[in-house]
Amino acid sequence: MQIQLARLAPVLFVWLWSTGFIGAKLGLPYADPGVFLFVRFLITAALLAILVSLFVGPWPRDPRFYFHQAVIGLLMHCAYLGGVFGGISLGLSAGLAALIVGLQPVLTALIAGLWLRERLSVLQWSGFVLGFVGVALVILDKHGSGSAAFAGGFAAIALCVVALFGISIGTVYQKQFGQGVPLFAATATQFMASALVLGVLAPLTGSMAIEWSGEFIFAMGWLVFALSLTAIGLLSYLISRGAASQVASLFYLVPPVVAIEAWLLFDERLGVQAIVGLVIVMVAVRLVRQQPATQAAAQK
Repeated sequence: MQIQLARLAPVLFVWLWSTGFIGAKLGLPYADPGVFLFVRFLITAALLAILVSLFVGPWPRDPRFYFHQAVIGLLMHCAYLGGVFGGISLGLSAGLAALIVGLQPVLTALIAGLWLRERLSVLQWSGFVLGFVGVALVILDKHGSGSAAFAGGFAAIALCVVALFGISIGTVYQKQFGQGVPLFAATATQFMASALVLGVLAPLTGSMAIEWSGEFIFAMGWLVFALSLTAIGLLSYLISRGAASQVASLFYLVPPVVAIEAWLLFDERLGVQAIVGLVIVMVAVRLVRQQPATQAAAQK
């Protein structure tokens, strides 16, 4: 069962993470990014807290557990999602935002190398370079490189850079300080901390008004259950089992999968350049996720 989950988890995680753009696209017209994420985090935290209290429990007693999980939550939820949603709301194109955040696997590998002493082979570093090239090909094929992509100015780009560093540092931090902890209690704490911070920031950065349309309710439900609960849980599971840099390489697959979904669901064009980029990304992730011989032998 563990072997089957280990094989299925990366595929399921990439697919679920890729569907996040659907929820954002449906929900953001009806609420500002701050209140949108605040409600999402609050609902997720409440559901997980009820689950832990009634069925999983007990809650950990070590205060260090809550400190580390709060830091992980602020980095991987507040900084990452807040940065991406905020940048797009200021006018940055989704393609350019994805391209900036697409540097995450490389930055994570660099941080993991300095912080966790994770060593990568030449083939793995080649995979990181190829992966970014493949992602760039897919995004530029879909969104182009015109001046409209750069609308929003410095502030929008800066927010996406904050998102990039948030998810990269958060991935490495979780690998260092999030091992061997109860998954549901850890995730609940992450979202509680994120909801508290956004509860303060959201009124300062935009309107708290929400139009509770059918599209917004569907988007919120999908983002809570499919993304915040299932995908984040899978990400924590993958980080606990593999090197931070190898897990981060999965994010390269997200833009190509989004392109395929848009082609299937919305009949968006999938050009030759995007297809070439998809193939390059698949090869790149394969290279990055190969374990060096010494590491593979140590795990046997």
